[in-house]
Amino acid sequence: MRSAGFRRTRRTSRASAAALVTALALTALASCGTSSSSDNGDKDSGSKGSSDPSAPLDPKTKVTISIDCMPPAAKAAELREWNEDIKTFNKTYPNVTINGKSTPGQCLEPPRFTAMLKGKSQPDVFYAYFTDLQQVLDNDGAEDISAYVNDKSVPALKDIQPQVIDVARKDGKLYALPTSNYTMGLMINRKLFTQAGLDPNSPPATWDAVRAAAKKIAGLGKGISGYGEYSAGNNGGWHFAAAQYGLGGDVVDASGKKAAFNDASGKQVLQQLHDMRWEDDSMGKTQLLKWGDLQKQISTDKLGMFLAAPDDITYMVQQLGAKYETFGLGPIPGGKGTLFGGNNYMIKKGSSPDQIKAAVAWLNFKNLTPGKGQFDWARTKADKLPVGLPQPNFFLGDSKAKDDASRTTNASMPIENFKAFMDNPIQGKAEPPKAQEIYKILDNAMSGVLTNKGADVDKLLSTAEQQVNQVLANQ
Repeated sequence: MRSAGFRRTRRTSRASAAALVTALALTALASCGTSSSSDNGDKDSGSKGSSDPSAPLDPKTKVTISIDCMPPAAKAAELREWNEDIKTFNKTYPNVTINGKSTPGQCLEPPRFTAMLKGKSQPDVFYAYFTDLQQVLDNDGAEDISAYVNDKSVPALKDIQPQVIDVARKDGKLYALPTSNYTMGLMINRKLFTQAGLDPNSPPATWDAVRAAAKKIAGLGKGISGYGEYSAGNNGGWHFAAAQYGLGGDVVDASGKKAAFNDASGKQVLQQLHDMRWEDDSMGKTQLLKWGDLQKQISTDKLGMFLAAPDDITYMVQQLGAKYETFGLGPIPGGKGTLFGGNNYMIKKGSSPDQIKAAVAWLNFKNLTPGKGQFDWARTKADKLPVGLPQPNFFLGDSKAKDDASRTTNASMPIENFKAFMDNPIQGKAEPPKAQEIYKILDNAMSGVLTNKGADVDKLLSTAEQQVNQVLANQ
């Protein structure tokens, strides 16, 4: 889940908590809609491809596909890269017409996305978050592409992290191909670490160490907080889940039908925040923060640490005027797991076989080939876009080695600042079912300990557990 109006197509967009509490005019729906598959593409082209779904698209086949999340004109460099990639793709597939759809603001606003699915107005190839699969299937919105995805149509398939592919599976069927991923870590302000006598190359790896470091940073005075946390806009619940995973806990049990956070690790998450806020006074007096607030604080040297994913750095540099060298990144405290997410593309239900093949071919070129499309780091650097962030990075094996080498060679930021994060990879865990509804409930537990010195941690967790169990019972 991410609030991501600034995010580029290739970057991870987590499900936006801020967007979930923003009322959006559904008239914007038309900006990302398109006609149904039967109104375009190869069905009226007079050219037929192979009927074998496992065979790649015949370059001679005429087919048209619409795709959303094309960069808007305001993102000139990204849009130029998009158009360049279409031209390069058409050298191999000259008869494929790609109609890009640009969406105002971010690629996916949850209310608009839901309305689009219900109205069957999604493009032939549409952008979704990892957490959207069930909603799409509930609305019969996507094709099963299992037969179309293999080592011929997607040569790097064997090198894509299994969990990044598996998150798009349901009952053994594949419904999407990934474009980006992320895992949560500990973002630090290196300048404040140095001023407080801490080593910015060794971010705290335990919550006890986080607490100790936060005290030292807050001790600098001048309105500086050592550690920051969300507690509004569904962001508090999202971060509770991340911290809970880091301690080896869970939010929902394996059945997906019962809350699992009212345990020792859940109590540790809330009790430590309470103690840092009220006993240590290391979290500042302003609370009920949501996405964007902590980024502003750390970018202006008023915050030492908070949980985040690497792409927050892009936002802070491009939108808030910060400098890359200000930030460092370490693994999530506890190190027993971390929240992972990302986004992918699905293919509209009812698309013809050749449209599916064309979509897979384009997604392979644009998003899944080291050195091409979104992973053409030399071009990205030449276009003055950021290179060197640890993610998206969903490759393994030879593909990872090739991508890492190019990313390092073309880095436009001090990648050594992320060494602690990169050298200590933590196994990611997907967001829980009914994530946004659960996060909204857990916001209350987070805000409870951060705004009330006398908060009862056990009662907050018990109340949240009862409410989450009701949500899960209504699936």
